[in-house]
Amino acid sequence: MNELTEKDVIRSIRMLSARQVESAKSGHPGTPLGAAPVMAELYGNAMNVVPTDPDFYDRDRFVLSSGHASAMLYATLHICGFDVTEKDLSEFRQAGSRTPGHPERGVTPGVDCSTGPLGQGVANAVGMALAERIMEARFNRPGCTLVDHYTYAFCGDGCMMEGIENEAASLAGLWKLGRLIVIYDSNGITIEGDTHISLTEDVAERHKALGWHVIRAGSAENTETLAAAIAEAKAEDGRPSLIIVSSRIGYGAPNEGTSAVHGTPLGKEGMKFLADKLEWTLDGFDVPQSVKAFKREMIKKGEAYMAERKSRISEAERNHPESVAELRKYLSGEYARDAARCIAERAPLGSDSTRSHMGKLLAELDKLMPDLVGGSADLAPSNCTLIAGKKYYSPQTSDGGAIHFGVREHAMAAIVSGIALHGGFTAFCSTFFVFSDYMKYAMRMSALMKLPVMYLLTHDSIGVGEDGPTHQPVEQLAGLRAMPRMYVFRPCDGKETAAAFAFALTGGAPVAIVASRQKLPECELTDSAKAARGAYVLYDSEKPSAVLMSSGSEVGPCLDAAKLLAARGINVRVVSVPCMDLFAEQSEEYKKSVLPSGIRVRVAVEAGSRQCWGEYAGTDGVYICMDGFGESAPAGILMEKYGFTAENIADKTELAVRSRNNK
Repeated sequence: MNELTEKDVIRSIRMLSARQVESAKSGHPGTPLGAAPVMAELYGNAMNVVPTDPDFYDRDRFVLSSGHASAMLYATLHICGFDVTEKDLSEFRQAGSRTPGHPERGVTPGVDCSTGPLGQGVANAVGMALAERIMEARFNRPGCTLVDHYTYAFCGDGCMMEGIENEAASLAGLWKLGRLIVIYDSNGITIEGDTHISLTEDVAERHKALGWHVIRAGSAENTETLAAAIAEAKAEDGRPSLIIVSSRIGYGAPNEGTSAVHGTPLGKEGMKFLADKLEWTLDGFDVPQSVKAFKREMIKKGEAYMAERKSRISEAERNHPESVAELRKYLSGEYARDAARCIAERAPLGSDSTRSHMGKLLAELDKLMPDLVGGSADLAPSNCTLIAGKKYYSPQTSDGGAIHFGVREHAMAAIVSGIALHGGFTAFCSTFFVFSDYMKYAMRMSALMKLPVMYLLTHDSIGVGEDGPTHQPVEQLAGLRAMPRMYVFRPCDGKETAAAFAFALTGGAPVAIVASRQKLPECELTDSAKAARGAYVLYDSEKPSAVLMSSGSEVGPCLDAAKLLAARGINVRVVSVPCMDLFAEQSEEYKKSVLPSGIRVRVAVEAGSRQCWGEYAGTDGVYICMDGFGESAPAGILMEKYGFTAENIADKTELAVRSRNNK
């Protein structure tokens, strides 16, 4: 861009952002008005993007961690030639529009990551940069460069206050992710006022201590200094870079520099004031001719970049055909599809904990899937996610696919989402189930984005035993099951665990596999194919008068209870429910075949909250669940104390059946 075009691009980003907010009568004009020069420099000069093919695999990635500044991103994408129209801008924050209140991947062309909760986007960007580094190490060699791009993130003061930013920044520094560049817009304002009331640490020194290359680029208005800072960051391959710029929040607005401009439309008089300040005379979402020419140049530039990258692939295909073929398998998800077809055949049998079954299956997947990447939050031996012979990632072994996340559950989950967002890998992470609460928002964002991430969560109930109620999950199953697009499996044996993995590899959504610490008996009646429907009849008798529904470690006691009841002259059906979410998606015909309306006594048995069983057990159902916290004691004693025994299940069922028959 020449100086005049750059000025017009910056003015356009500012005006189009403010008009989006004004049109919607809601939104956040403050950051877009202040940080517009940063976006102009990033997209106009620094980044390699392809507006006509925004998902091109070797493009630079961008994450707007300050997701409330979405109007700024939409204005930039429109100006740079992405398929974001004036109509889209005019429908900002409206139902069904392609310009929602916070950026959503898959809704707006050019948005690489859904963002909103502050700080999380930085962790997503760390995951993207890690994926790039691993892929680069695996596929690049002298004379053959197949992977060559950067990851950029934009964040603000609020992001820097969040703990997840520090967790993720710590790992980025440890991993020496030199192709990660974070722009920190330090405008000194939050909703409650000046940041001196809540952020007094030296953010630059903190990041230096975490192993980052830190550059102070001064005022956001000085794009020459910012350009030099980005060039310096690109030259630093051994450390991630933090570029600190200072913008003036609400630049050009009457209440510029105050918290009042953060999240409130400027209003008619404010918009007139802004237009006068920017010397803007155009109507609606129109832009100057220089910016229209810039848009055409951006499209040409992107197509030329993509053509150059594709020529590299063509040349590599001649000299290194095996590398190109392998890269295409990574990018297409072929390994995952192939593994899903055969993993049921490798289901472990015998009496064991489902965490052990999960670990064995994970090792089998690793044999089938070189694109499998992930790790645990310092609990791999306990989670059974140590994979023998799998190389750990480090700056010295950057082709490694096993990851030490340390005790950083929140960052781990968001980083793994970033790996999935980057593309080319099948990603997983693991910890104790109770600690999924630390991960909750990152898991929620993966569900919003339909990311096929695997969450391997062990130690699933009061069966944890002596560690006590701090480590015994009670309400977590209900919480995750309530999350849209999150498929929660609680398998009872190796075959049901295999079904969970098969779905996780092909379901196009995140999956939580919740596994036991304690050994569970082998169940000869289970079936991987039937488990893939979410719930199925495990045991049946003639004219059952009750149905016992359970998952995981409680399936065995339900089967034993069925035998006790048969001896008492009461016939029952036992239904295994490894995944409520999948069962809910089955046809009404199938659901009625599993849970017929004619069987009026329904018994829900699960060592967790009863809250998610109401739809199937009903208000007059029998609930053998956890309505309080557990305690510290051996698992067997706790299971007996809280009623998860065949005898108690049989007694409660018999009482309900006889009570029903006497009415």
